[in-house]
Amino acid sequence: TGYYGDGLNAIIVFAACFLPDSSRTDYNYVMENLFLYVISTLELMVAEDYMIVYLNGATPRRRMPGLGWMKKCYQMIDRQLRKNLKSFIIVHPSWFIRTILAVTRPFISSKFSSKIQYVNTLAELREMIPMEYVHIPDSIVKYDEEKYIKRRMRTSCLSNDPEMASVEQE
Repeated sequence: TGYYGDGLNAIIVFAACFLPDSSRTDYNYVMENLFLYVISTLELMVAEDYMIVYLNGATPRRRMPGLGWMKKCYQMIDRQLRKNLKSFIIVHPSWFIRTILAVTRPFISSKFSSKIQYVNTLAELREMIPMEYVHIPDSIVKYDEEKYIKRRMRTSCLSNDPEMASVEQE
């Protein structure tokens, strides 16, 4: 959790890589109680505007919450809590997350949909929110660095390829 703005509004950071593995026998029980804990915490913390930063990077598929769970969460969130949410930022969005949100878009309000923002790197996130009060887990930082290195290597390889250089000039 961190804060932004003059009124020190809450920034809720949610790292999906720490969610329980879906192979647990008590997975549904754990996820339901986790949701209830998160909602009760939000209700205590959030009297005014807030934003959620969902860290998706470094999350194996088996730890990603299912579509049914996310739908249930959305439906159970109090209207005032939904209204006070100013931004829902998804960092390192996967193809799976983008697909789920595209499929569910017709079923969620357009106001909520407009609050969703995709951010591909921690550098982009830094441009959007003050990071001095936000803790990013080491595994996410490492994931971001590895992704950046791979992107640089790919760009470097393309610029060194004579065929790609001629295509770029056209």
